[in-house]
Amino acid sequence: MEVLLVDHMGSDLSVANAARVSFAKRNTVFDDKKDTKLINYLVKHNHWSPFGHASMQFYIKAPVFVARQLVKHQIGLTWNEVSRRYVDIEPEFYTPEVWRGVAENKKQGSSNEEIDINPSTIPGRSNIDDYQQALKNCKWTYEHLLHLGVAPEQARMVLPQSMMTEWYWSGTLYAFARVCNLRCKD
Repeated sequence: MEVLLVDHMGSDLSVANAARVSFAKRNTVFDDKKDTKLINYLVKHNHWSPFGHASMQFYIKAPVFVARQLVKHQIGLTWNEVSRRYVDIEPEFYTPEVWRGVAENKKQGSSNEEIDINPSTIPGRSNIDDYQQALKNCKWTYEHLLHLGVAPEQARMVLPQSMMTEWYWSGTLYAFARVCNLRCKD
């Protein structure tokens, strides 16, 4: 996975001045003490609109299942993603370092319990990685469909949610703060 800041517009001074305009005031130079205190106050008291005056653009590479969770956040954000209709680069898949157990609280999705998805303790079972085998099967089927002349927009249907995708995501600091506040939970 990868996240790169590609571009930005605005600064801490932009945010501070957007808040300060309520009092018909404006600074031309960022004051480390006063402006930092003002920005911290804005965050602490949920005064988010001044953060809408600074924008960022990111390049992100992550699994499709992560992208689908993030693309739900659209207010103040713009998204452009690679399309397998137009590119024929080899599919790349995500493999987690640890498989986690189900959480008691379904809202968070998983617990800290580690799950062995390929236990070698089952009698008569060879030590095959079922997940990697499933990925190989999906990739083979995708490539075979393309070889048969099936349109990429249909052949891609067999690719799993763990396939890596990439996109540009642009928006205001306010919009990204909202995403982080909603998604960065334990």
